[in-house]
Amino acid sequence: MHGVRRDVSRLPEVFTAHAADYSEPGSLDFAAALQPDIVVATFNPFDRSEVGYRRGFAGGMQNLLRGLGAHLPAHVFMASSTRVYAEQDGGWVDEHSALSTQDNWALSIIAAERDLLDSALSATVLRFGGIYGIPGGRLLARISRGEISPRLPLRYTNRIHREDCAGLLVHLITQALGGENLEPVYTAVDDYPAPRSEVESWLARQLGVELPEEDVHEPVRHNAGGHKRCKNLALQASGYKLLYPDYKAGYSKLLAQD
Repeated sequence: MHGVRRDVSRLPEVFTAHAADYSEPGSLDFAAALQPDIVVATFNPFDRSEVGYRRGFAGGMQNLLRGLGAHLPAHVFMASSTRVYAEQDGGWVDEHSALSTQDNWALSIIAAERDLLDSALSATVLRFGGIYGIPGGRLLARISRGEISPRLPLRYTNRIHREDCAGLLVHLITQALGGENLEPVYTAVDDYPAPRSEVESWLARQLGVELPEEDVHEPVRHNAGGHKRCKNLALQASGYKLLYPDYKAGYSKLLAQD
């Protein structure tokens, strides 16, 4: 297996490491020579600005496609985000729902998706919800300090445990290598979109943190947009069985590790 990162010291030893900045034009021109069967593209913004998102996602995808050239892998997977959906007011979305036309950060992710899906490659986009599962993460640290999101205004969140991220990807790669047809888009979330305040209040109780008597102000989040409830219809149809179908299952495992 081959892995590409700017900092190759962070790649597991199982990978043959290639140091490259995929946001730089020409940086992936060696990709075709590797003759990959499966490509998994996990782009990140170069920085948190709109320009950084364009460089990381849209630019990264263009550089990848140029690097692959005429080589046709069995399948290419792109890690995307549920942020791309247009819904802002807590409504339900699935793989066929409208995409954002107003969120400039999301537009860069959408551009990368479209470049891939419009290419000649066999390809799939995985729109992940909030990925969790690292012990001692920022959310648990904030709740440990007693900082709980308010009940109102109601804001839904969608999430998926990192073990299910990997499990779903392995499941789909296995299907692709077996010649099965994959969907172009999968919404990669668990079965239970939940109000943020519900999740955080439950976590506070598990941690023994006293809940505030009055709602506190909503924590400031980078590029905070609206909210939505995501259905994982294509994931379910694929036959993948979630290890952690809701936040209680996933966070119970995580808290037991601390």
